[in-house]
Amino acid sequence: MAAVLIVDDEVQILRALQINLNARGYSTLTAFTGQSALDQAAEHPVDVIILDLGLPDLDGVEVIRRLRRWSEVPIVVLSARHGSDDKIQALDAGADDYVTKPFGMDELLARLRAALRRGTTADAPIVETESFTVNLATKQVTRRGMTVSLTPTEWNILELLARNRGALVTHEELLTTVWGPAYANETSYLRVYLAQLRRKLETDPANPRHLLTETGLGYRFKE
Repeated sequence: MAAVLIVDDEVQILRALQINLNARGYSTLTAFTGQSALDQAAEHPVDVIILDLGLPDLDGVEVIRRLRRWSEVPIVVLSARHGSDDKIQALDAGADDYVTKPFGMDELLARLRAALRRGTTADAPIVETESFTVNLATKQVTRRGMTVSLTPTEWNILELLARNRGALVTHEELLTTVWGPAYANETSYLRVYLAQLRRKLETDPANPRHLLTETGLGYRFKE
């Protein structure tokens, strides 16, 4: 059974979608805001997201950009915005499809099935370093053939860094993605959790080779 996250601040549309999808065998989660959508996607892995762009807190395009920092889940935009610029921005940000309101349920379901088929063909990568291996599909980390036990927060930080390996991930990106916008300045949280991850994963935690600090900016994952 495929799991669908429906993100829309119009209660009537959200409930109608939920009823129709549940009747067709999908399991559903719902969110009324962009931040709630990001939180739901992080806490409850889903197979596809239906996303409105006109949300009360974050613009839908920004939600897509943030999701794409750590997730390849298929995203079908469902929006009242008909302009070509809006479509281009959403697709360039990482959306898989774009459906305009008002919409036909049969068409939306067909687009949803197509997005799900595309999603199943994309294998989540395995990230290997000299010291440890991160399996992003199974959410497992191994070191010297042994499974490493991580807390949910440790995993969320490591996953975000691993999915952006080689690139700088700023303090703000890590804090808002893992803890939420209210924690955007709590850099001490990151120092504590990165120290824990290094003790568990690095051969020499005091001189890390893979979980690198970019002073004053953020962190970088190096294979």
